[in-house]
Amino acid sequence: MPSFSEENQKSVRHIEWFGQIWIYLGKLFRIFINEGNWKVFPMAVIVSCIVSVVVDNVFVNMEGTQVGALAFACVCIWNGFFNSIQSVCKERPIIKREHRAGMHIASYIIAHMIYQMVLCLGQTLIQLVVYHFLVSNRFPFPTAGPVTGNFYVDFGITLFVITYAADMMALMVSCIVKTTTAAMTVVPFLLIIQLIFSGVAFTLKGVVDKISYLTISRWGIRTICTVGNFNALPSITLYAAVNKLTTVPEIRMIYKYIRESEIWNMIGEASTKNMMNAEYVYTAQNVYLEWGVLMGMALLFALIGGLFLTRIDKDGR
Repeated sequence: MPSFSEENQKSVRHIEWFGQIWIYLGKLFRIFINEGNWKVFPMAVIVSCIVSVVVDNVFVNMEGTQVGALAFACVCIWNGFFNSIQSVCKERPIIKREHRAGMHIASYIIAHMIYQMVLCLGQTLIQLVVYHFLVSNRFPFPTAGPVTGNFYVDFGITLFVITYAADMMALMVSCIVKTTTAAMTVVPFLLIIQLIFSGVAFTLKGVVDKISYLTISRWGIRTICTVGNFNALPSITLYAAVNKLTTVPEIRMIYKYIRESEIWNMIGEASTKNMMNAEYVYTAQNVYLEWGVLMGMALLFALIGGLFLTRIDKDGR
């Protein structure tokens, strides 16, 4: 049975460990103000505006929603990556010195997790405001949400968890690499991987499709499509194909007949049925699963980053 003094020592160590979180958190917010890290917010405005201009028919039809979900997810991933990709590696000598002086790596990582969470919340609010004024006025957003009953709340939580998962992935990379140059070299590869394995830009099959479930983009797009009630929207794929065929004289002759008959509705129904996706089922349980996976990824990335950072004393520099 431990003595009182041993228990007291453990309590003191716990207080020191917990207290260090707030010390480093304060440091991070001072850096945010004094070293210009606040620039992540105007950058979020610019990127969101660019995407808002190019998205088309989002939450109006299946095709527009899927492409729009890819665009929204890419904004989140971009914001998350550049929030933290250099945050640790740029101060490795300081971390190494402070770790040897008694800094707890867990305290340092948790402080970063809280700080990055605040940044992600701010960027999420920015995206919601921009999308409301630049997108929803052209393509009205849904009003209901599967979880809270409000689309904007469900959509906002979705954008946040995507951004935070990307942020923690970048934080992990920043903990692993030793220089800012190496960190910035890795970013393009991470972005390309997220794009290729999103399941929208390219058709994925077999093992490659299974691998895609390890990416933030795949789960992010899935969540946005679920919240947007993808399966209840119409599809225009076959309509677009038929319209293109009107350049053929024989097709043009019967096109008017098809448009005025029940065949036209049958084409739309067949297209919609073919595009339905069981992963996008509009239920709260499905959204909880998707949010849970993304937050699980975020926690796993932070844990891996922290484990690598505990080896900083072996850094040969």
